[in-house]
Formats: sequence, C-alpha cells, structure tokens
Amino acid sequence: MEQNEQVKWTNLLTGEMLLFRLLGQVLYKEPERKHIQSLFDEDVFSESPFGADQPDVARGLLLLQSWGKQTARKSAEAFKALKNDYLQLFIGVDWVQAPPWESVYFSERRLLFQKQTLDVRNWYFKYNLLPEHMNNEPDDHIGLEMAFLSRLAELGLDALDRQDSSAFDRLLQAQRDFTSQHFLRWAPIWCDLTEQNARTGFYRGLACLTRGAIRELSAQFEVEAPLAEVPWMKSPSSLPMQ
Repeated sequence: MEQNEQVKWTNLLTGEMLLFRLLGQVLYKEPERKHIQSLFDEDVFSESPFGADQPDVARGLLLLQSWGKQTARKSAEAFKALKNDYLQLFIGVDWVQAPPWESVYFSERRLLFQKQTLDVRNWYFKYNLLPEHMNNEPDDHIGLEMAFLSRLAELGLDALDRQDSSAFDRLLQAQRDFTSQHFLRWAPIWCDLTEQNARTGFYRGLACLTRGAIRELSAQFEVEAPLAEVPWMKSPSSLPMQ
C-alpha cells in the first residue's frame, strides 16, 4: 500500500474507532451525571473525528453543545429529565419509543432475541468482543453494534501498523459485510425515531450525530443496504413491547 493510501486509512479508521466507541458507550448505558458532566468538561462534542463534513454530524454537535451550555451545569433536575428521556426512548413501560435492538425492527411483535441477535453475536465471537451482559440482554443493542464497529476499526489499524495487507483487506470486508447485513438495515430508522421522540437536546443531538456517522461510514466503505420494512411502524399504538 502506498504511503498516501496508508495515511488516508489510518486517519479514517482512527476517527471511526474514536467516534463509534464514544457513541457506543453513551448509548449503551443509562446516563449518569458524573459521566455526562465529564463529557462536557472535556469538551468532547466540540468536533468530530469522523464525518466532520456530514451535515447531520455538524447539527448533532450543535445540539449537544447547546444542551451542555444551557443544561449540563445546572440543577439535578436537568439530569432527572435526561434520565427520563432515556427511559422513555429506550426502555419504556408499555411502548418503547426508539427500540435500541436490531431484532425488534424485523419482528411484527417487536420481539427480542431473534435471528438477528444470534447472527450479531456470532460476529462478536469471531472478533473476540464479548458483551458485558451476554445472555442477560440482547447482543444487537445499537451501543454494542457501534462498539463492534469501533473494534473492527481498531483491528484494521493494527493490521496497517503490522503492514499485514491480507488481514487489513479482510477487516475492511468485515466492516462492509457487517454494516450491509446488519447495522445499515436498521440504525438509520433508530436515529429517526430517537430524534422525533427525544425531549432533550442531548438525545436529539446523539441521534443526528449517529446518523451522520452512518452516512459517512456508508460513503467511505462504499456500501449500501435496504432499510428494514418495519411492520409495527404502521400502527405502533396497537402493539406492546415484548
């Protein structure tokens, strides 16, 4: 690989690794005040290492920065509202507004632990990524899938550093295959549902930032995939979350 090409891939994979790792961590767990505060203290959302030219990335960063300036340093009420937003969006009581699990988008009854979950788990095993709560919760959570993409980018960087072109090509193909078979099929729908239903600028911002990252990923790896035809989106009020 020529030096210019190597520099290009090094920069791209580093940015992908960092952004998808951050998004995976933030989206996977219920927000904790100390963690959220640290993100704004460290000015994490001032810029993006990946997809900086994507309009959704820019809009997401602006929403996050605005929320941070107006809310993050204020009363505990702001964090209570943030936690409530998370619970309504991703946990729910009778209806989850933006389900964070892939299999739900392919199931008329919005079921968990379906074929998609097992397929994603096999991908993780292949690259030695073991979910923290494996067997206790679905492996196809959006935070885990983003952490996996970050892991593939990290492995790609390692292959570049070792000048192992064969391993590098396999890892790029793995990214293309995983995104086309799984991530691109449903994550954009999740972004739309999150942005539409979020009550805080924090989660609206994360939805936009994630959408922009998805578009950048699709463009850089030259991969597209048809969106899932989500049966329950036609009449969401009639179906409970299972």
